[in-house]
Amino acid sequence: MKIKSVLFIFAMCSTFLLALTGCSKSPSWAKIFVVWKGYVYEISDEYVKEVDEEIGKVTKYSDQEVTYKGNFSNKYRKGTKYYSIKGIGTDEAIAIQEQDGRFRKAIRDGKYGEK
Repeated sequence: MKIKSVLFIFAMCSTFLLALTGCSKSPSWAKIFVVWKGYVYEISDEYVKEVDEEIGKVTKYSDQEVTYKGNFSNKYRKGTKYYSIKGIGTDEAIAIQEQDGRFRKAIRDGKYGEK
């Protein structure tokens, strides 16, 4: 009986500490995205060969489902650069520079915070 009580208290304390610190075992976002100029751009599997000019960068990263202002991402770290894509308007898609130097296409999915 005492062992069950101790285990129950341990489980409750662990859950409370995880909630208090914001820690979780995995990200809770349904999609991988970046935010630029108030719009969500969902990361695609497609890579872009020709980019135009640098248009911004990630200013805040978090893998927790929390709303932030600025150029936010739930995948890319602070400082990751955004580029316009040759021949495609930024109202359709942008490119995200990955650590290996390649550019991943991100497709605009609407205003940030409206879904």
